[in-house]
Amino acid sequence: MYKKTEHQLTFVDDFFLPFGGKLNKENRWVRLAEIIPWWMAEEKYAKSFKKKFKGEKAYSVRIALGALYIKERLGLSDRETVEQITENPYLQYFIGLPEFQEKAPFDHSLMTRFRKRLGANIINELNEWIVLEEQKRQLEEASKENDNNDDQDHDDDDHDDEDRNDHYHDRGDLQPSGSDSEKHSTESASPKTKNRGKLILDATCAPADIAYPTDLGLLNEAREKLEHIIDVLHEPHKGKLRKPRTYRKRARKDYLSVAKQRKAGARKIRKAVGKQLGYVKRDLEIIKNLVSQSSLSLLSKDEYRQLLVIHELYRQQAEMYKKKTHRVDHRIVSISQPHVRPIVRGKAKANVEFGSKVAISVVDGYALIEHLDWENYNEGTTLKESVENYYNRFGFYPEAILADKIYRNRNNLAYCKSLGIRLSGPRLGRPSRTEDKTLERVARQDASERNAVEGKFGEGKRKYGLGLIRARLQETSETVVALQFFILNLERKLRVLFLKFLHNTILYFKTGLVSDSFSKLQLFIL
Repeated sequence: MYKKTEHQLTFVDDFFLPFGGKLNKENRWVRLAEIIPWWMAEEKYAKSFKKKFKGEKAYSVRIALGALYIKERLGLSDRETVEQITENPYLQYFIGLPEFQEKAPFDHSLMTRFRKRLGANIINELNEWIVLEEQKRQLEEASKENDNNDDQDHDDDDHDDEDRNDHYHDRGDLQPSGSDSEKHSTESASPKTKNRGKLILDATCAPADIAYPTDLGLLNEAREKLEHIIDVLHEPHKGKLRKPRTYRKRARKDYLSVAKQRKAGARKIRKAVGKQLGYVKRDLEIIKNLVSQSSLSLLSKDEYRQLLVIHELYRQQAEMYKKKTHRVDHRIVSISQPHVRPIVRGKAKANVEFGSKVAISVVDGYALIEHLDWENYNEGTTLKESVENYYNRFGFYPEAILADKIYRNRNNLAYCKSLGIRLSGPRLGRPSRTEDKTLERVARQDASERNAVEGKFGEGKRKYGLGLIRARLQETSETVVALQFFILNLERKLRVLFLKFLHNTILYFKTGLVSDSFSKLQLFIL
């Protein structure tokens, strides 16, 4: 049972501290609690519960989302997150508690439930809402500045002579209402004809927390798990039937003889892989025979899942061993996380990474996930989807797209040309001998602006948890990836608010208000 609570107003002054005092309103967790759309998250979160009036009351979305935010923002474990919340009153206010309590608000095992119930879709919708609200705020501020400038120009024009007014009318700065020029201006500003803004596109890999996979290591792990399953299935027949021989000591010895070598040769590794394949095949046949005598219901849920994964792993490894190759479709690189795939990136640090591939877009410094997949894909195919998403969000197409060369294929170029969008990068074909200086300057400017997306990846991987996704399940891993970009955008919004406050403070000093108040204070003292 879930009861909605986030439409009720909460104030920082109402948070009760048993040891006295009040919370600081300028604290980062207090400011974050004000800008996160809890009410919107609650509408999505409540749909994951059954509409029943019986049963224990579920934890609020503010506790669930707030705890996940704290964990990913501070880089903590589930258990340590609960400990930090128990010790910190600001964190307790952030998750919506009415007063400070010394008892843990929930058990750390519920963090996995929170990740499952929220999901990546809800986090992405919240992230998109934050970006749209920030875009709307910027447009409102820009329109106010334009209105102020227009009013100032109008006051100046009242003191000018008629000839100067005619001069402005000739230039087109002032247009009479209902004129043809005003209609043309309105049509050019419509979303269907005028493109605005720049869209930055790129993709990266969010590595999963797995050991570096090798064929020999995977087969050895599979063999050990199969031996455990054999023991479980044979347990009811212990003392009645002879236990099948698995040669586990010999198999372990064969594995260690190669695995402990500092640099084993290709022939030795292939021979060792062949042996482990034989051991795994034998164990699978033993399990097949035991199933006819026992039931698979003896296995736990995890053991049965591992058996299915090992069946597919053996098929893939046997196929690669037979064809003498190291490539196969939907290759499994982890038995505990079979959804993880190798992502070939060609980077200097790591040629191959293991995790999900995330294609994102950056608009005005805010990042949004455009496509997430565990299979390796060409990010150039996501351009059309990203552009249409841009139009659906803002009501107009971008005037330019800043992206890698991989996005500059013929289909994307034709698509951008049909919409009047400039796609950054060199032209296709042989480079010209006489390069235009203007094109070179534009290319340098595009490359400079495109670095913003690289900065987002660096910030997410070095400062937050995008560099290593520690969730174990596919569903929860996608939630954690979405949370990383949610955190990136909220932290940027906090910086924007701080810069706005600093800007207003500087203007306050420049206007002389401080000097006037100081002089009044001196007169009062005297």
